[in-house]
Amino acid sequence: MCAQMYYRGKMFGFVHLYNGQEAVSTGFIKLLKKEDSVVSTYRDHVHALSKGVSARAVMSELFGKTTGCCRGQGGSMHMFSKEHNLLGGFAFIGEGIPVATGAAFTSKYRREVLKEADCDHVTLAFFGDGTCNNGQFFECLNMAALWKLPIVFVVENNLWAIGMSHLRATSDPQIYKKGPAFGMPGIYVDGMDVLKVREVAKTAIERARRGEGPTLVECETYRFRGHSLADPDELRDPAEKAHYTARDPITALKKYIIENKLASEADLKAVDKKIEEVVEDAVEFADESPHPPRSQLLENVFADPKGFGIGPDGRYRCEDPKFTEGTAQV
Repeated sequence: MCAQMYYRGKMFGFVHLYNGQEAVSTGFIKLLKKEDSVVSTYRDHVHALSKGVSARAVMSELFGKTTGCCRGQGGSMHMFSKEHNLLGGFAFIGEGIPVATGAAFTSKYRREVLKEADCDHVTLAFFGDGTCNNGQFFECLNMAALWKLPIVFVVENNLWAIGMSHLRATSDPQIYKKGPAFGMPGIYVDGMDVLKVREVAKTAIERARRGEGPTLVECETYRFRGHSLADPDELRDPAEKAHYTARDPITALKKYIIENKLASEADLKAVDKKIEEVVEDAVEFADESPHPPRSQLLENVFADPKGFGIGPDGRYRCEDPKFTEGTAQV
């Protein structure tokens, strides 16, 4: 539906779909408590939904409307929700890892320094394979292990960093091996199987919650579409795409459910119908919602230090006598 709305001009900028990677978000986030935190990258729509943000709030944010989870100011790559402890989607790769590490440090500080004995909150940091070549990744793994922070670093290795093959960009493509180098467990898991992901996630999250420190988990997955909806996706081998498409995590889970008699075909069709209704409602709600007013443009962008006002007309107002003019047009 996001693709349809993007091509119809309802969404702007870049939109990065999550098709094919659903098992990672669901397998991890559905094990969390509301107080636990999640930090994502620019494929944050599904992370937001998994954490409990409503489809209406997510779709409205994609539409750039005031009813979105960031009042239309975040858009596709910057989903935040204080209520759900979704600490953001970050467009620059690696940017969210220090934020997640800080959130985990907060949990440890509250428990050990402020003596909040019931504070066992865990943070999940999601990022891609390309990010693992950036400095923030290594620095934060070091700090998290040194301080035994309650965090799980989740690598969504979809084998491609935009148009760069993971195998061409990384000296050792087995990312999970970097965990033990910093004194934490490194685990590889099939990121196309939600039950396998959930099993690994449960162990890592419980370990963090017990105060035993961080874990690095590499989930090998695959995006079925281009890097973004503006990407013609001409670089990847069609045979590679066909191989992973045949392992669609949603189709595989449906097959498992039927074969193990956990639900009937009719039950699953009812679920699909309900999902379609939720999505259609979200689109209708987003389409009918208002655009942000011009007066909102500078809100939540700049700090407002003492004596320095930002007016709704887009002007800075300064009371400092050093300035001869009281206003300056932005």
